[in-house]
Amino acid sequence: MTVDAITDVAGVRVGHATRSGDGWLTGTTVVLAPEGGAVVAVDVRGGGPGTKETDALDPRNVVTRVDAVVLTGGSAYGLDAASGVMAWLEERQRGVRVGTDPAHVVPVVPAACVFDLGRGGDFCARPDADTGRAAVEAAARAAVGARVPEGCVGAGTGAVVGLIKGGVGSASATLDSGVTVAALAVVNAAGSAIEPETGALYGELCQGRVEYPEQSVHEFARWRLDETAARNAQPPLNTTLAVVATDAKLSKAQAQKLAGTAHDGIARAVRPVHLMNDGDTVFALATGARSLAEHPLVLNEILAAGADVVTRAIVRGVHAAESVDGPGGAWPSYGELYGAR
Repeated sequence: MTVDAITDVAGVRVGHATRSGDGWLTGTTVVLAPEGGAVVAVDVRGGGPGTKETDALDPRNVVTRVDAVVLTGGSAYGLDAASGVMAWLEERQRGVRVGTDPAHVVPVVPAACVFDLGRGGDFCARPDADTGRAAVEAAARAAVGARVPEGCVGAGTGAVVGLIKGGVGSASATLDSGVTVAALAVVNAAGSAIEPETGALYGELCQGRVEYPEQSVHEFARWRLDETAARNAQPPLNTTLAVVATDAKLSKAQAQKLAGTAHDGIARAVRPVHLMNDGDTVFALATGARSLAEHPLVLNEILAAGADVVTRAIVRGVHAAESVDGPGGAWPSYGELYGAR
């Protein structure tokens, strides 16, 4: 049975660590690969990224497999969450072997952050190594194939997209070949997810199955959003992150191509994207459980599906988000403005 989430890729698990209240509105999300790791690549398109260990994922470099990917709030400070994941992996002797002793490993933990500083009220309330450990422990406890909590959890706790609340979303697809392609997204963009003339979500418009809000509802929502813009008056420093996973057997170069085309999924759901104040980053993770035919074009359906599931994950993250009104600002949810769907 599938759950329409990144955990439909066999062996992939997700854990969140969430901090809210008392000045906090942030968290960390860990995507944990199956035992033995997975091929991972990355593509960074935003002009203001905050990342860790992404150079190791370049197909020209020596690292072939990694065990976990970290998505975190806290801007560059929050990248410290990866240290907690690294320590947890070391304790289990998971990482790049650098000596004859099985304990001599160096876990490579790629990470990327979103900007959410001060959204809970305290600029210094941000994830650290303990937050990362809590998230990876939650992933390890999760059952294989478990549903992924969505909305204002983990790295999506303080996320904002345009003038509304963002969050975490996930989606999956099974291709005719039997290959599974899935995504988890953290929706935190300077651009908007809402088409301004109708109030529909861009991501739903491109999927062709949108229900347009009533005009009166949309007019009231626009008034609320104008009020939000006047009240918050915060700089639009944001980022959308995603992990695209598949059970196909991919090389690092093929995984990097998947990460690149998956950015199209962000561009369909958020406008504009890849700005100088965004850090838009997509990781691609391939477990290698299913071999592909030796033909370069066989990758095409996986590339197309990667973009599609990223769009769907963003839409789900926006729908699952809940309104926030606190000392760090007020962001209504899409559901509050336009009704739950």
